[in-house]
Amino acid sequence: MRSLLTMALLATTLLASSLATSLQAAEPQIGHMVFFTLKDNTPETRKTLIDACNKYLSKHEGTVYYSAGARGEEFAREVNDQTFDVALHLVFKDKAAHDLYATHPRHLKFIEECKANWKTVRVFDSLVTPVE
Repeated sequence: MRSLLTMALLATTLLASSLATSLQAAEPQIGHMVFFTLKDNTPETRKTLIDACNKYLSKHEGTVYYSAGARGEEFAREVNDQTFDVALHLVFKDKAAHDLYATHPRHLKFIEECKANWKTVRVFDSLVTPVE
């Protein structure tokens, strides 16, 4: 009887753990992609913006992926968008992390310091689910 009870308890624990993992995996992450077109588009101004991205926008709490870089000019197929100079890619663990980032003083400082050279900024936010 005791071993049957132990097995039932173990099975219940495993099932509960599996359900909790499934529920956590069901919440999508937030992909935050930003494409900057600069007024003054030179290698130096692109580097300045990328450096500012790295300084102010990396390592925010809840970030699971971060990168910033210049448009790959060698990618010139008909489907490639050529209308931006610098791209910023972030993935947040959840919407709460995205929302915290959006109002964080470092993010706001980045905008204030860099916006003078922005011709256009396009932001694409999406719900993403990692595949293992």
